[in-house]
Amino acid sequence: MVVEVAEVRVTPEPMVLRVFLKCIELLGGLKQLTEYRALTWLPSLARAAYAVVLREEYQKTEDEIAQELGLTRQTVRNILRADPELAMKKVQTMKELVAEEGGDLKVHTAGGFAKLAYRLIREGNEEPNLFVEFSSQVLESISEEVPWAYRVLKAIKERGIRFPITDKEAMIEALSGLRIKNREIHEIADRIDYPINNPAILLKRIKEVLDGKTEE
Repeated sequence: MVVEVAEVRVTPEPMVLRVFLKCIELLGGLKQLTEYRALTWLPSLARAAYAVVLREEYQKTEDEIAQELGLTRQTVRNILRADPELAMKKVQTMKELVAEEGGDLKVHTAGGFAKLAYRLIREGNEEPNLFVEFSSQVLESISEEVPWAYRVLKAIKERGIRFPITDKEAMIEALSGLRIKNREIHEIADRIDYPINNPAILLKRIKEVLDGKTEE
């Protein structure tokens, strides 16, 4: 008698979200990021969180991570070689950090925070209610003022969106009703390259559209 064993697919998203939220906690929370006009850092932190989790939890190579996240190998290398201790020093001087980084968080800085966040979580240094607070209270209070990256991650989680997203129609169906920076989702879907293999690539490509880095 042959017993078939069902394949159990383990996804990185739960740990990635924990690392992502821990990064935000290290940076003083959403309120402080808002005050310093640093909400534009969130996509970079999300991508760094994915890279760190894929390396630490799944032993992915730089090339594999780069392919999975739609990043260059050098970008992945900069994330994974970042210094978490330097990130800890930088967070103590938020004003100077904002002045140094500007609107886009540098790759190695994002990597440092993601590595530090991952280490703290593994050491048990994680606020028990943080995940619940962000996932329910904050994310359920979504408005146009809340970072678009949160809105997309919330939709992925709540709607059970499956990847890859293969074309414009699938993108519109997956994120129907979502407005990102006063843009309808179909406007963004028209200018994104497909397929989109995971949430990190989705965030990256939405940001490219918002930054005007894609063809009209």
